Amino acid sequence: MKYLIQSILVAVTLLTVSCNDYLDRFPKDSFSEPTFFKTENDLIYYANQFYGSLPVQRMDNDNNSDNMVPQNINTFLAGTYTVPGSGEGWASGDWANIRSCNYFLEHYSRAETSFKERYAGEVRFFRALFYWYKVVNFGDVPLLLKALDDNSEELYGPREKREKVMDEVVLEDLKFAVANLPEKNQAAAGRLHKDAARALMSRICLWEGTYRKYRNIEGADTYLDACVKASEELMDAGYDIYSTGNTDEDYRNLFIQKDLRSNPEAIFYRAYITDKNTHNYTRQASENNTGMSKDFVDSYLFLDDGKPIGLTSHPYDDSTPAKECEGRDPRYTQTIATPGFIMTLPDLAVNLPAIGTSRTSTGYWNIKGRSSDLAQFNADKSDLDLFIFRYAEVLLNYAEAKYELTGSLTIAELDKSINLIRDRVGMPHLTTNPDADPNAVNYGYTVAPLLYEIRRERRIELVGEGFRFNDIIRWKAGKLIEGVKTIRGMKLTDELRSQYADPSSLNNIAVDDDYYIIVYPSIATTRKWNDKSYLYPLPTDEKDRCHYEQNPGWN
Repeated sequence: MKYLIQSILVAVTLLTVSCNDYLDRFPKDSFSEPTFFKTENDLIYYANQFYGSLPVQRMDNDNNSDNMVPQNINTFLAGTYTVPGSGEGWASGDWANIRSCNYFLEHYSRAETSFKERYAGEVRFFRALFYWYKVVNFGDVPLLLKALDDNSEELYGPREKREKVMDEVVLEDLKFAVANLPEKNQAAAGRLHKDAARALMSRICLWEGTYRKYRNIEGADTYLDACVKASEELMDAGYDIYSTGNTDEDYRNLFIQKDLRSNPEAIFYRAYITDKNTHNYTRQASENNTGMSKDFVDSYLFLDDGKPIGLTSHPYDDSTPAKECEGRDPRYTQTIATPGFIMTLPDLAVNLPAIGTSRTSTGYWNIKGRSSDLAQFNADKSDLDLFIFRYAEVLLNYAEAKYELTGSLTIAELDKSINLIRDRVGMPHLTTNPDADPNAVNYGYTVAPLLYEIRRERRIELVGEGFRFNDIIRWKAGKLIEGVKTIRGMKLTDELRSQYADPSSLNNIAVDDDYYIIVYPSIATTRKWNDKSYLYPLPTDEKDRCHYEQNPGWN
């Protein structure tokens, strides 16, 4: 029977006050301070409150990027986002988890158990995660690492430099977690273990290392080295890419499994149980009001030669969905609904490409993680397990960090990373000296062909899983948002129109001069990136109360 993570939430009474006053409040309505932190069960009970914050990977989380085009325009990418008056990641509740972590770390040593450091490892894992989120969004943030009282000067202290927060909190907490969490086979079902901490280390250190490298900030190699080390430890731990040898189905089937317990790609996952602990993803993915962008779709390579549109010898024709996907990377048809896709079993096909419906804004309907099992379609009844950390991401992290450190990769390094991922779908292997793509997307700077292909592989393999916007930020590549195809859909030709029972139903869909769908007709050609968008603004109330300087460009 699958394990159900018991997410026991500790009710925290918080006061909405200025600056960081809310970080000194003990949750007295939940337990009594003098009698708590005595037993191992106390530590378990307290740590349970954080498990609901684990980064479970849904497959529709790239709407804030160049990969997807939601029906409603993303104001942040469109440049119309305004400085909030309050909240938006800086309200009292948004800091509550960090405050609760700090309180635990001040008191856990009282417990009469030899396993206390294990639970400190759990809490420091979460504190690293929570503080990293703050740094990603806001850059410099207050650094508060101890229990405070009402008179503590730290409550009104300055924002600390983001590099200090990453060095002294995030990286050190991750190191502690790896050192003190149990091995995976010794951890209680559903609880954190060393491999989960290594996976988070791999993710965060790649982010920070490249963030610093592309901004000429000292310390980039320290993080890239840490990413490689954590990734290599996982690569030596017995994980593998899920494959049954069916290159036309394995990638799609990876994300629609009811039990990930024995899946070799599952480093850590969230288990769901019928009628007890379920989610709603399949139903939402059937009416998600978004779609893949033409920019993303054009990034798929061809199966026979492993080359992009501009270099392949394979005929390319995007006049219909059936022609456009012909001969492409098998992940194309396992990610995007194409002719023959079964809406629900038994064998209920859908009229594709479903343009003008709630299924897709662009004609490219994202079906990654969407099951055709009718039982999964029922509202809030899906019991498909969801990944938190999967091995393919680690391999991609490794390859990118290695390249960023050395400027190259050997065949051996490619074969144990990216080429393992390609083997699942039968794609040709990436070589050490690929040809430059003549239609390369614009990063705002020159990207060497091998690094370009490493980034392309990441884009294809992890699409929808919520990495793309953070990748754009860490690469300092906001220019990607400006690509004309990032808000375009498929080509609405006369041939495609004729496939509809009522072609006139497509008359109100806007197209450009080349007949490609324009999702946002109000934008003449494309979106414009503003460098201020590398960080979110601070809300006005907290900025003014604590005399914080606003993030650049958001005055």
